[in-house]
Amino acid sequence: MPKHSAGVLLYRKLNDVLQVFLVHPGGPFWKNKDEGAWSIPKGEYEDSEDPLEAAKREFKEETGQYIDGRFTVLKSVKLKSGKIIDAWAMEGDIDHLQIKSNLFEMEWPPKTGKMQAFAEVDRGGWFTVDEAKVKINIAQVGLLEELLQLSNK
Repeated sequence: MPKHSAGVLLYRKLNDVLQVFLVHPGGPFWKNKDEGAWSIPKGEYEDSEDPLEAAKREFKEETGQYIDGRFTVLKSVKLKSGKIIDAWAMEGDIDHLQIKSNLFEMEWPPKTGKMQAFAEVDRGGWFTVDEAKVKINIAQVGLLEELLQLSNK
């Protein structure tokens, strides 16, 4: 069975321009990567969990900010790894400069036996859809395109 992640594509309109909120993964592997590295806030969930509740939990864990409102289900997308992302769009606004992410530990530097803690997300940002299509992991572009279709209705 493929693993599943749940996430929220937060969006807003600023001066009639559609913007989406994305996060950049933390840790040394992603430090100098930008294009194709960003993502919607998301994370894995258990089969017993409600996917939308998991998406809201992951948003809070990765940004430190709670969101709630009217969620619109989007079509799932599949990463190269085979993981499936179940996502919801929600109109809202958060301060991208106030990101406070949970931490994860890993051996760093490699093969030293030293464990270090890193933020799961090191920053967030608001982007136009065209900017986001360059920043986001290519497998998640479909979420942006679906949001565009929904916003044009």
